[in-house]
Amino acid sequence: MHPNKSKSGRGWVMMQSILLLALVVAGPVGRVEGKVWKAALEAGVVLFGVGAYLGVAGVRHLGRNRTPYPEPLPEAELVTTGVYAWVRHPLYACLIYAGFGWALLFSSSPALVMAVINVVFFAAKARCEERWLRARYPAYEAYSRRVKGFVPGIY
Repeated sequence: MHPNKSKSGRGWVMMQSILLLALVVAGPVGRVEGKVWKAALEAGVVLFGVGAYLGVAGVRHLGRNRTPYPEPLPEAELVTTGVYAWVRHPLYACLIYAGFGWALLFSSSPALVMAVINVVFFAAKARCEERWLRARYPAYEAYSRRVKGFVPGIY
């Protein structure tokens, strides 16, 4: 069994999977037929692209420390460089940005609602994860004061 695959950890991963699947399905199902605003489409492409960048960079910089569970692996090291110098949770931010991009690409109100729900979910998962990170890494407290969670310099 994965060292941090606690019942709570599996719950977070299961809920994340359900919410992301609902978002993906809500895009085409909730699509508004007819005129699509060019600005919404362009914003959707940009947000989806930013999300993709954060995801790839986050996986690359996190490396062997990556786990889907909020509790860090026993042998994990604290990563604060690369994309982690801009945001503390680039993999969650990736899914948030891409979710809003997806909703805009389809002009889908249901997908937009799911994107907002995902923000609430990932903020809660990040708070859970950060309790473990603070307990494991003394430097995490100063890092969290210096680097925002999801939007560089803002949130």
